[in-house]
Amino acid sequence: MPMNAPLKPQNALLSSTGTTVFTVMSALAVQHGAINLGQGFPDYEGPEPVIRAAAEALMDGRNQYPPLTGVPELREAVAAANRRFYGLEIDPLAEVVVTSGATEALTACLMAVLNPGDECVLIEPLYDTYLPVVRMLGAVPKLVRLTPPKWELPRAELAAAFGPKTKAILLNSPMNPAGKVFTAAELAFVADLVQRHGAYAICDEVYEHLTFDGWSHIPLMTLPGMRERCMRIGSAGKTFSLTGWKVGYITADRSIAPNIAKAHQLLTFTTPPNLQRGVAVGLVLDDSYFNGLSTTLQAKRDRLAAGLSALGFGVLEARGSYFVTADFRPLGFAGDDVAFCRHITEAAKVTAIPVSAFYDGADAPNHYARFAFCKGDAVLDEALARLAAWKASRAEGVRAAG
Repeated sequence: MPMNAPLKPQNALLSSTGTTVFTVMSALAVQHGAINLGQGFPDYEGPEPVIRAAAEALMDGRNQYPPLTGVPELREAVAAANRRFYGLEIDPLAEVVVTSGATEALTACLMAVLNPGDECVLIEPLYDTYLPVVRMLGAVPKLVRLTPPKWELPRAELAAAFGPKTKAILLNSPMNPAGKVFTAAELAFVADLVQRHGAYAICDEVYEHLTFDGWSHIPLMTLPGMRERCMRIGSAGKTFSLTGWKVGYITADRSIAPNIAKAHQLLTFTTPPNLQRGVAVGLVLDDSYFNGLSTTLQAKRDRLAAGLSALGFGVLEARGSYFVTADFRPLGFAGDDVAFCRHITEAAKVTAIPVSAFYDGADAPNHYARFAFCKGDAVLDEALARLAAWKASRAEGVRAAG
């Protein structure tokens, strides 16, 4: 019999990509019975009218393939929301694509414009799917780093990252994990670079309605000359606290939307129609819902931030998103952020995410932990109580050793 040849190697990029820190820390949280403030998902339900609309839509006899770009009700609702919140006039028939979550939306947008060898500007710290997708497409990431505690945009470094091969920038605002909301001046600087280099902007705006302290989200798409260059990504998961639904939506000029739709066709083709109809109901909820969303989350942010500060953490400002970043050096912990997050999961039974996981380059900040505050007040209080008990036991151990 002929000898079987050994199997050839699988995809090199995927094979070399380790398990994400979110998976690792969530598994540790389960193993140790820890409160998981690592992953950014609420532990409460979204608005009842949205869930009811999706449930009723399951029974209305429309459960076959919906249109590729989304059911008409949701595309119209996305267009109406663009007009209502940002003054953008969008054609629901030609400039909206519904996807199976914002992660798919990001991938579809990158696929729509990037060719192998193109350069894509990315801003660290960054969400963990950005870099692998850019690299899978054969494009070249150009990283620009924001530095805590203020996370200010380094304009000279950003300008230097743009060049003749720059095809796109991927911009996340409000920003995970930094909680940064880009200012009007920073956005104008980005817009100028994009226009001068004939580039596109993929705008991850999933936290668009989760801003605090009077800060407002400004879509890059609203700036002069940017409408035809921007792909604006929204998320029902974040806006309606329904992360398991995985419904995202892209607003893009009619000159870009067809390529995005082709990419979406290759990735998932369509998104469950009943969930789309539920989200369409959500996007037309009155202002009290959207105002209440940010007010409620701001109170949760303040609750967690105040508690962490009282324990001695150096808590950074968070103007948006689900997260606060805290410097643990004042607590006297000797290890880096990975060691710290593992330690408090095991010893305090509270899980956070090491901020260095959001960086690719060397010398990333390694003394910050990211805590999610999109949890019930009782859960946040219990997490703080556990951290207080852990801190007290450490102090007792130091006294006993002395």
